[in-house]
Amino acid sequence: MGLTTEQSIEVGAWKWFYREAKPETETDKTPVVFLHGIPSQSYSWCEIMPKLAERGMRAIAPDWIGHGFSDKPEKQDFAYTPEAYREALGQFLDALELERVSLVVQGFLASVGIQYALRNRDRVQRLVILNTPLSPNVKLPWKMKQWSIPLVGDMVVQDPLIVDRTLEGGSGFLISDENLDVYRKPFLQASVVGRALKTTTQRLDLPKVTAELEKELPTWTKPLQIIWGCADPWLDVSPVEILAQSRNNIELVKLPEAKHYPQEHWSEEISKVLVDFLRRQDPTGETG
Repeated sequence: MGLTTEQSIEVGAWKWFYREAKPETETDKTPVVFLHGIPSQSYSWCEIMPKLAERGMRAIAPDWIGHGFSDKPEKQDFAYTPEAYREALGQFLDALELERVSLVVQGFLASVGIQYALRNRDRVQRLVILNTPLSPNVKLPWKMKQWSIPLVGDMVVQDPLIVDRTLEGGSGFLISDENLDVYRKPFLQASVVGRALKTTTQRLDLPKVTAELEKELPTWTKPLQIIWGCADPWLDVSPVEILAQSRNNIELVKLPEAKHYPQEHWSEEISKVLVDFLRRQDPTGETG
């Protein structure tokens, strides 16, 4: 994948791992933070981040606490709830001294990033959503739901091949062994990775989170871009189309053949529309 650096930072009790692509010279453009879903990690953004850096934007993609190469506390030490993730995200942004950001989110779990934006509107300048659950009728796909089942889930989440089955099942295309090796590596290092994934899945609270998104997203007045893989086997495009038609500040970009993890195979197309959106001047006169 494209050139990025690997960093880590201590935030309170936990270490966050993150990837970063920086412009060659200092810039006043708003930094862009990329948030992944499950069972993915920041690596999924590595093809896109350098494209932003080339256009003068600092790009940062953390691994959520409990996932990828960030710390994986036991559930008695970190709650793995949407509330815990929102609070942790704010602390991560504070630690990096990011006063204002644009957020790019994708996937189950990344919905808490949208919640963060809605609850911290002064801090988030622009919002970009790729294939993320937005409506209360969304059900957790079986490939993920089984992780939360008592006893069964304990065994399933210890199999590193769940990454292959889920990422390839959701994207509809083969992912190279080189890339899959990165996604599998945390599962091969310690059993706590699987336990964190199970707890995260059990505590996603999708009905409550998506009900909030359905109610509050239409009140978002800043620039919002939705990039949607229309062949997603888990998330229907119809609610997104209705949302986009309801507001002038929402731009919908459809990728007809892309599925649930569009950044895995459609990075070129996504990079072009994303860079254009982030650099565009909005009606208030601000640019990305």
